[in-house]
Amino acid sequence: MSLAAGLSRFPPIVSFDEQLGVLRVTGDEDRSTSGRRRRPISAALTATRDVHVDMSDLDFADSSLMIDLAVLAQRLRARGRTLCLREPKPHVRQLIELVGLHRLPSVSVIAPQPRAGVRV
Repeated sequence: MSLAAGLSRFPPIVSFDEQLGVLRVTGDEDRSTSGRRRRPISAALTATRDVHVDMSDLDFADSSLMIDLAVLAQRLRARGRTLCLREPKPHVRQLIELVGLHRLPSVSVIAPQPRAGVRV
Protein backbone atom coordinates (compact mmCIF):
# COMPACT_ATOMS: atom_id res chain seq x y z
CA MET A 1 0.00 0.00 0.00
CA SER A 2 1.34 3.43 -0.90
CA LEU A 3 1.78 6.17 1.69
CA ALA A 4 -0.94 8.26 0.02
CA ALA A 5 -3.36 5.34 0.12
CA GLY A 6 -2.49 4.69 3.76
CA LEU A 7 -3.07 8.31 4.72
CA SER A 8 -6.42 8.43 2.95
CA ARG A 9 -7.80 6.05 5.60
CA PHE A 10 -7.49 8.78 8.22
CA PRO A 11 -10.01 11.61 8.51
CA PRO A 12 -8.75 14.95 7.21
CA ILE A 13 -7.02 17.13 9.77
CA VAL A 14 -7.71 20.25 7.74
CA SER A 15 -10.73 20.77 5.49
CA PHE A 16 -12.27 23.76 3.75
CA ASP A 17 -15.99 24.37 3.19
CA GLU A 18 -16.18 26.69 0.19
CA GLN A 19 -19.84 27.62 0.72
CA LEU A 20 -19.35 28.71 4.33
CA GLY A 21 -15.76 29.93 3.99
CA VAL A 22 -14.71 27.76 6.95
CA LEU A 23 -11.28 26.17 7.23
CA ARG A 24 -11.56 23.50 9.93
CA VAL A 25 -8.35 22.43 11.70
CA THR A 26 -8.51 19.46 14.08
CA GLY A 27 -6.27 17.14 16.04
CA ASP A 28 -2.52 17.67 16.03
CA GLU A 29 -1.05 19.94 13.36
CA ASP A 30 2.69 20.18 12.95
CA ARG A 31 5.38 20.09 10.30
CA SER A 32 4.82 16.36 9.68
CA THR A 33 1.19 17.00 8.66
CA SER A 34 1.84 20.14 6.60
CA GLY A 35 1.47 18.31 3.30
CA ARG A 36 -2.07 17.29 4.21
CA ARG A 37 -3.16 20.89 4.75
CA ARG A 38 -1.87 22.29 1.44
CA ARG A 39 -4.97 21.48 -0.63
CA PRO A 40 -7.53 22.93 1.84
CA ILE A 41 -5.43 26.07 2.38
CA SER A 42 -5.05 26.49 -1.38
CA ALA A 43 -8.82 26.21 -1.71
CA ALA A 44 -9.23 28.88 0.98
CA LEU A 45 -7.08 31.23 -1.11
CA THR A 46 -9.83 31.37 -3.72
CA ALA A 47 -12.58 32.17 -1.20
CA THR A 48 -15.11 34.74 -2.29
CA ARG A 49 -15.69 35.75 1.33
CA ASP A 50 -13.75 36.15 4.56
CA VAL A 51 -12.28 32.89 5.82
CA HIS A 52 -13.05 31.61 9.32
CA VAL A 53 -10.63 29.06 10.80
CA ASP A 54 -12.44 26.75 13.21
CA MET A 55 -9.79 25.81 15.78
CA SER A 56 -12.15 24.46 18.43
CA ASP A 57 -10.97 20.85 17.92
CA LEU A 58 -7.29 21.67 17.39
CA ASP A 59 -5.37 19.94 20.18
CA PHE A 60 -1.81 20.80 19.18
CA ALA A 61 -0.15 23.13 16.71
CA ASP A 62 3.39 24.21 15.99
CA SER A 63 4.80 27.24 14.26
CA SER A 64 4.48 25.63 10.80
CA LEU A 65 0.69 25.95 11.00
CA MET A 66 1.00 29.55 12.18
CA ILE A 67 3.25 30.35 9.22
CA ASP A 68 0.78 28.77 6.80
CA LEU A 69 -2.05 30.80 8.34
CA ALA A 70 0.02 34.01 8.18
CA VAL A 71 0.69 33.46 4.48
CA LEU A 72 -3.00 32.72 3.93
CA ALA A 73 -3.95 35.91 5.79
CA GLN A 74 -1.57 38.03 3.70
CA ARG A 75 -2.86 36.61 0.44
CA LEU A 76 -6.48 37.03 1.52
CA ARG A 77 -5.77 40.62 2.52
CA ALA A 78 -4.40 41.32 -0.97
CA ARG A 79 -7.83 40.21 -2.25
CA GLY A 80 -9.76 42.32 0.25
CA ARG A 81 -10.58 39.42 2.59
CA THR A 82 -9.83 38.71 6.25
CA LEU A 83 -8.94 35.66 8.31
CA CYS A 84 -10.80 35.01 11.56
CA LEU A 85 -9.33 32.45 13.98
CA ARG A 86 -12.25 31.03 15.94
CA GLU A 87 -12.13 29.36 19.34
CA PRO A 88 -8.48 28.35 19.72
CA LYS A 89 -7.73 26.51 22.95
CA PRO A 90 -5.66 28.49 25.47
CA HIS A 91 -2.32 26.87 24.54
CA VAL A 92 -3.00 27.41 20.82
CA ARG A 93 -4.00 31.03 21.51
CA GLN A 94 -0.70 31.45 23.36
CA LEU A 95 1.17 30.22 20.27
CA ILE A 96 -0.84 32.60 18.04
CA GLU A 97 0.23 35.48 20.28
CA LEU A 98 3.83 34.25 20.59
CA VAL A 99 4.35 34.27 16.81
CA GLY A 100 2.35 37.51 16.41
CA LEU A 101 -0.28 36.12 14.05
CA HIS A 102 -2.99 38.08 15.87
CA ARG A 103 -1.21 41.35 15.04
CA LEU A 104 -1.49 40.99 11.27
CA PRO A 105 -3.92 43.61 9.91
CA SER A 106 -6.26 41.08 8.33
CA VAL A 107 -6.42 38.65 11.28
CA SER A 108 -8.88 38.55 14.15
CA VAL A 109 -9.19 36.02 16.98
CA ILE A 110 -12.44 35.01 18.63
CA ALA A 111 -11.94 33.27 21.97
CA PRO A 112 -14.13 30.33 22.98
CA GLN A 113 -17.26 31.20 24.91
CA PRO A 114 -17.46 29.70 28.42
CA ARG A 115 -19.89 26.81 28.63
CA ALA A 116 -22.94 27.18 30.84
CA GLY A 117 -22.23 25.95 34.34
CA VAL A 118 -18.46 25.99 33.84
CA ARG A 119 -16.50 28.42 36.02
CA VAL A 120 -13.62 30.18 34.36
